Amino acid sequence: MKLVMVTAVQEFQKDVLKLFKKANIESFSSSDIDGYNSVSSVLMTSNWFSSLKGGTESSLFFSFTDEENIDSLFDLIKVFNENLETNNPVRAIVLPIEKYI
Repeated sequence: MKLVMVTAVQEFQKDVLKLFKKANIESFSSSDIDGYNSVSSVLMTSNWFSSLKGGTESSLFFSFTDEENIDSLFDLIKVFNENLETNNPVRAIVLPIEKYI
């Protein structure tokens, strides 16, 4: 069992859900997050009087699942990213799980 984490801009949330389903990952969690592209944007948004918009609305998905499902998900994400017309690819990482209950 491993932990897979996927981030995507909010516009791709439904697409990521479809990718999880195609990869046979039925159990997962998600959370809304703000994505930042540089340190300076974080500093600007910490100013109460800043007129600039904060981070990009994004989503974080994570699941404890089997390696074969993760391999399938990564293949699907790779194809998805190759067909993007934006500068915001879906990103994913895998973390090994040493112990779990």
